Amino acid sequence: MSIPGRLIGSGRNADVYDIGDGRALRRYRDGRPPQAVGREAEVMAHARAHGVPVPEVFDVSGRDIVMARAAGPTMLDVVGRRPWTARAHAMLLARLHTAVHQVPALDWLPAPFADGTGNGGGAAADEVLLHRDLHPQNVILTADGPAVIDWEGAARGPAAADVAMTWAIVAFSQVPGPRARAVAARTVQSLFSRAFLRAAGPVDVRWLEIAVRRRLEDPNLLPAEGARLERLLRDGRARGQAPGTA
Repeated sequence: MSIPGRLIGSGRNADVYDIGDGRALRRYRDGRPPQAVGREAEVMAHARAHGVPVPEVFDVSGRDIVMARAAGPTMLDVVGRRPWTARAHAMLLARLHTAVHQVPALDWLPAPFADGTGNGGGAAADEVLLHRDLHPQNVILTADGPAVIDWEGAARGPAAADVAMTWAIVAFSQVPGPRARAVAARTVQSLFSRAFLRAAGPVDVRWLEIAVRRRLEDPNLLPAEGARLERLLRDGRARGQAPGTA
């Protein structure tokens, strides 16, 4: 397959290329069916039509999505370079969650949190659009404002589930680098996750435990991250509390 332009980003499942004229091409390389790519593009257009800052989609072909290029650093990059902005960015992330959760859910999206456990049931009235991976690395801070990217995991369900999933990702992801630097970064990480949860909440503690369990099911979870999440569950059970509530 030909290279469409300059590679500007690469994730677990896709590569992103600058194809000129203010456009980017997101190409999946994991063999997913084109129908799934088309559904992701439809979700992006739906969210954008309801006021969520999402790159405009211009075309979908096979496993490629052509969209407006969101040029700028990620929120994670900015907080890493300017840790004193962590609280302000946590509040921005909470506002982005609010914007997403004001969007009505598309009927055909999966409902993995339907009854609070993912086993079906639940009230359709409680269902909104969920991103399920809305963390600082999936927010691009462009000159025109934030842009929310990577909608492949979109679903429908209660807003609290989405907030709890972001908390589980942000609060317990492994911080790379030398130990001294990692310790300092963990302090910022903790401040960010607490500020986010306060601004985006309140969240019933049952959702926090569900989010931790769902995070443990992620095949891309690093061993150190899994160990921290397992310890959180064990400590919570020992105290008769939900994780993160002590």
